[in-house]
Amino acid sequence: MNLFIDPGTVTHGIQLAVAPVFLLTAVSGMIGAVAGRLSRIIDRARVLEERLKGKGADDAEFVTQAHTELGTLRTRGLLANGAIGMLTLCSFLIGLTIIVLFLGETTVFQIDRFAIVSFLAGIVCFMLALGCFLAETLLATRILNFGKPKD
Repeated sequence: MNLFIDPGTVTHGIQLAVAPVFLLTAVSGMIGAVAGRLSRIIDRARVLEERLKGKGADDAEFVTQAHTELGTLRTRGLLANGAIGMLTLCSFLIGLTIIVLFLGETTVFQIDRFAIVSFLAGIVCFMLALGCFLAETLLATRILNFGKPKD
């Protein structure tokens, strides 16, 4: 592998590679937010399951409501896991983009098209993660009645 010694070329390569790092910052924030929501989902499911094993098991109405809520929590958990998976893949693809941009600028390899593909794939993964996050949030708020009497 032939490396250019020209410091200007290396500096330009670093500048190109740093730009996608800002997307990685956004992705890490999203992973934190979604992981927090996932932990709340898991905690709520554990509470419901414990109540089903305890006193609440005698109340038929509670059992029905608990099973319905557990189904919703399961779906929300799947969406949160999907979002985390897409965000992780996005991070990997953006990291790959950074490597490709830097190597493309500092070596004789001309792999600019690969950088374009990996960056766009990372953006698509980020958008899919946002879609999962939106769906999970909508499901979470759908079960709230905000003091409104049940029909």
